[in-house]
Amino acid sequence: MSAALAPLRHRPFRQLLIGTTANLLGNGVAPIALAFAVLDATGSVGSLGLVVGAHSLTSILFLLYGGVLADRLPRGPLLVGCSVVSAASQAVIASLVLTHNTAIPLLMVLAAVNGASSSCYQPAAQALLPQTVPADSRRAALALSRIAGSSAMIAGASLGGVLVAAVGPGWGLAVDALSFALAAACFAQVRVQVPPPVPSPGVVHELRVGWQEFTSRSWVWVIVVAFCFLNAGLTASFTVLGPAVADTTGIGRTGWGLALAAGSLGAVAGGVLSLKWRPRRAILIGCALMGLTATTPLLLALAPYTWALVAANFVAGVGTEQAGVAWYSTLNEQIPEDRLARVYAYDDLGSYLALPLAQFAAGPAVLLLGLHATLYAAAALILLATLTMVATPSIRALAPKPAEPLPASEAPVPR
Repeated sequence: MSAALAPLRHRPFRQLLIGTTANLLGNGVAPIALAFAVLDATGSVGSLGLVVGAHSLTSILFLLYGGVLADRLPRGPLLVGCSVVSAASQAVIASLVLTHNTAIPLLMVLAAVNGASSSCYQPAAQALLPQTVPADSRRAALALSRIAGSSAMIAGASLGGVLVAAVGPGWGLAVDALSFALAAACFAQVRVQVPPPVPSPGVVHELRVGWQEFTSRSWVWVIVVAFCFLNAGLTASFTVLGPAVADTTGIGRTGWGLALAAGSLGAVAGGVLSLKWRPRRAILIGCALMGLTATTPLLLALAPYTWALVAANFVAGVGTEQAGVAWYSTLNEQIPEDRLARVYAYDDLGSYLALPLAQFAAGPAVLLLGLHATLYAAAALILLATLTMVATPSIRALAPKPAEPLPASEAPVPR
């Protein structure tokens, strides 16, 4: 087996890979299904912003606690619990949509429950991956995981567009619920050997230690702050403004699903590229390539054509994947394993802090400024954040360090 596929020898990695891929397959369907379920029920961009914003808000509020849990508890069982809660909440949302009982306050509550469960899921999954393979296979494992996840998002986005157009958004949400249930079954099979955690002096101390790890490296917090603004522009474009444009132009719902799938296809291509190509200044190159994502809001404003969005999202997906692999592999190299989940939690908190604000504000911004001006503002946020990262000296100078051998006590259990 080639070095690129070596992580597949390890059963814990395979189970984690299948679980996260199943999760992302359903989540590729869910944004499209939920967006058009709310638009069908209310016809209001503002209502859509409230529902998706409720999910983002609770996922952010609980992130730090989720990071502490992921560093103090067995990560596999924690992923099982999070997936079960997510499956249940999505199943209830699906039943409400299918029975035409889509009261916005109730949808907001259920979306908030799903967001809270995801806040524990993300740092646990990210920190568990390096424990499932030896140190010399970690970058390949990360690349394979992201390729599989991006492929699942392609299938999910395409399936979401087809389901919404053919049988309605409720069935798309039901598929997402099933995907969480499958993920829970896979995570239950992940077995890794880790030393028992030392006694904890308390949550506040744990958060303080994680904060010290996070702030002691300027390249970490600069990138996270920049992504706070960059992701605000992206999430407003993809979850609120994009569906609104698609419903009022020739793009249509199926076309919007294809545009989202093209971004994931580009990420797959970028993941394959990352298996072979590792530039010395990978972080700098990845940050610069994030500027490509500004093409989506610009095209939605200037040239809302399916073919243009498909092409632009594919190219942006390639660039985004280079940034993602460089970011996570560098964190895995630089941050101590027993503090990694907390740093990931601070990363997610900072990167996604503005998401609910962007989603809540998208509807009022359209009413106040107009749809085109709001899309231009989203593109400007993305480009300014990109320029900030590229101009930061510590990011320009950062290079990877050689991987160290994995201690025997942390080796994945072979099966």
